[in-house]
Amino acid sequence: MVALVDVNNFYVSCERVFCPALRGQPVIVLSNNDGCVVARSDEAKALQIGMGQPVFEIRELIRKNRVQVFSSNYALYGDMSARVMNTLRQFAPAIEVYSVDESFLDFSGMERFDLQAHALDIRQTVWRWVGVPVSVGIAPTKVLAKLANRLAKKETQYKGIRILSGGWESELKAVEVGDVWGIGRQYASFLQRYGIKTAYDLTQANDAWVRKHLTVVGLRIKKELEGEPCISIETDIPNKKNVGTTRTFRHPLTTKTEVGEALADFAARCGEKLRRQQSSATLLTAYIQTNHLAPGEPQYSRSFTVSFTTPTNSTLQLVKAAKFVLDKIFRAGYRYKRAGVLLGELVHPNAGGQISLFDTLDHEKHQRLMSALDAVNARFGRNTVRTAAQTIVGSARLTQQNRLSPCYTTKWKEALRIEVRGER
Repeated sequence: MVALVDVNNFYVSCERVFCPALRGQPVIVLSNNDGCVVARSDEAKALQIGMGQPVFEIRELIRKNRVQVFSSNYALYGDMSARVMNTLRQFAPAIEVYSVDESFLDFSGMERFDLQAHALDIRQTVWRWVGVPVSVGIAPTKVLAKLANRLAKKETQYKGIRILSGGWESELKAVEVGDVWGIGRQYASFLQRYGIKTAYDLTQANDAWVRKHLTVVGLRIKKELEGEPCISIETDIPNKKNVGTTRTFRHPLTTKTEVGEALADFAARCGEKLRRQQSSATLLTAYIQTNHLAPGEPQYSRSFTVSFTTPTNSTLQLVKAAKFVLDKIFRAGYRYKRAGVLLGELVHPNAGGQISLFDTLDHEKHQRLMSALDAVNARFGRNTVRTAAQTIVGSARLTQQNRLSPCYTTKWKEALRIEVRGER
């Protein structure tokens, strides 16, 4: 059996941990620059606030219903996610962290366990230790576990736990084929044209037909719906093949200095990501573009790619390359609304790649310097030590976060304070 544990309305639940008064109230969390809705409480969903809906469209709805609005606090959410995943690791011999708020738990060898009681223990422990509610779906395969979790959330009579151990035809008939994990919008439209409208209909299709039109991936999904495990638990998170950092700016940038500082920030952030997964980049691409939604403004967009003689993850080299690209792509007289740095052709630093005859850089010295840089920033906060090319106050000034909650668990100055006063 496989369990999928999913935190309910994760971003909203994180905000409620440190402000219990928000429970029972409509709450939404906004995207970067406070532009769109990226998380909603059940109460906000009942008000017909849509996922991804621009906030300017619902200002009056927010005001009338006293909807609580927060900017995305990714530092807080990332730390809370780590706490949830560390808690879940004690409940199964293997765990796959699928996303920031979802994990698959491998229950192999636990057939004699009371899975209902075990799932209840998971919910109660995560709530007691972390303070966020979770739903648990258990089934013989990952696709069915995903479906069971969906039922656990939607149908209140299950109290956040749903186990599919056999005879799940009625559940498959109640799920639209487009809601099956792994079936995208295009495949869903294609299947519906052939009369396959539900998950059950997909299980009744011919294997050869499914493989021909949905490839072997679609066939695996079909088999998993039938209860045959085809998708294994992945305990090792694979390294990303590309790394990037992009932003839409709070206000358009007009000077080369401003754009250069932004690109330097992005390159430094990419360097952190590379070193975290022990990779080095061969290519760096930077781009800038104006706001194509601004009527009457002159438009401009350009990117440029450079290659490194020897793959690197040194912030100093990445920032230097980003500044070089800036000279190639920047044009005065435009209002730049978006920019980014992308790194490609990633390799392991010790993969034994080709060494250039003309490379005179002391890479070992750079590695020692980056290790020290990461250690300081990990202890005292990101950008405590940065290159001179970066913004003085970090990239926060480039984005709009007017409703940002404190970083309760990652910054000492913003830790929650509780004052207890006794009677004299």
